[in-house]
Amino acid sequence: KKNQRLFEIIFKQSFKYSKEPVFKLQSGKMSNFYIDVKQTTLSPEGSALIGEAVFDIVKDKDVKAVGGLTLGADPIAMSVCAAAFKNNKEIYPFIVRKEPKGHGTGKQIEAAFAFPQNVFVLDDVITSGESTIKAIEACKREGLAVKGVVCVIDREEGGKKKIEETYKIPVYPLFTKSELFAQANV
Repeated sequence: KKNQRLFEIIFKQSFKYSKEPVFKLQSGKMSNFYIDVKQTTLSPEGSALIGEAVFDIVKDKDVKAVGGLTLGADPIAMSVCAAAFKNNKEIYPFIVRKEPKGHGTGKQIEAAFAFPQNVFVLDDVITSGESTIKAIEACKREGLAVKGVVCVIDREEGGKKKIEETYKIPVYPLFTKSELFAQANV
């Protein structure tokens, strides 16, 4: 499998498991596992492999740019941009601020390309889908047409389905919670 090495890195560097729910999630819920994808996206090999894996998904789609809610999506967007450039394609990164800027132009999206454009939204982990939805909504408000979503990990807690049903766009996870649990034998 092409992304086997990336999976090994994520499993080793980003996946934490405990029999007891000791990890507090962004939602405030407690969980017995946590996936800190930044431990992979901020490593040289992990960054390069994630960029290639996401580029493989978006390269034949009609998209000008990839990005998502800061901070999880930022290193992924940059690595996709680098992978595209290496393959003689131009895919721009963009950053969605958590809130619109309080000064200057008041933009919520930072980008170096002209709007409107077709884009893919990125996320490191999708759980409920709320942060991905926040990014999709910001894109729509600023005139970007979201054609799909790529996430590194789908926690398989309903977020993927919610996004696909609400926005009628595909969500492509690189990996799932089930795959990580199978690897961990839990």
